[in-house]
Amino acid sequence: MSDPTVTTLLHAWKDGDRTALDRLVPLVYAELRRMAGACFRNEQAGQTLEPTALVHEAYLRLAGADEPDFSGRAHFLGIAARVMRQILVDRARARRAGKRNAAARVPLEEDLILTGQRAALVVSLDDALTEMERRDPEKARILEQRYFGGLTAEESAELLGVPVHRVNRQMRLAQAWLRREIQPSLSSAAPETPAESV
Repeated sequence: MSDPTVTTLLHAWKDGDRTALDRLVPLVYAELRRMAGACFRNEQAGQTLEPTALVHEAYLRLAGADEPDFSGRAHFLGIAARVMRQILVDRARARRAGKRNAAARVPLEEDLILTGQRAALVVSLDDALTEMERRDPEKARILEQRYFGGLTAEESAELLGVPVHRVNRQMRLAQAWLRREIQPSLSSAAPETPAESV
């Protein structure tokens, strides 16, 4: 169900009210924090700043958008999930590049550092999602919302405007395809830590 206050603030932000985002974030912060937490749910305990740092970086990227255009709460959260995915992928790629060139300085905040295996998984997942976007955009969006946004089937259904049973079916098919795609690349990478799943 759409929240009229959130929708009103999103429209105000689109119409040029830059303070609307500052008023919006407290209303959706808990959901953004939950989404960010989903990205790190399999990381080691004691790294409590990671989701908070991810939310803050996503906020900075969203705040820097030239022409924000969100139709409602679900649409905003879907875009936030995409932004979080891009942040994690950028960091994972930077970490992997740094591993290949030990002399290169990789500017990563300590609270967003990914383990080598986790970085490889994030990059492999992003590569697979990019390929899936080319083949089947709906399945790719559902996977992105689930893995990077932590959205439920009901939230994805609202965002996509489709029935929940369709989201569940597409998710099962997409997960099977995804497993086939990322298994070979992960098994060829030498893990630095025990295998983790997104």
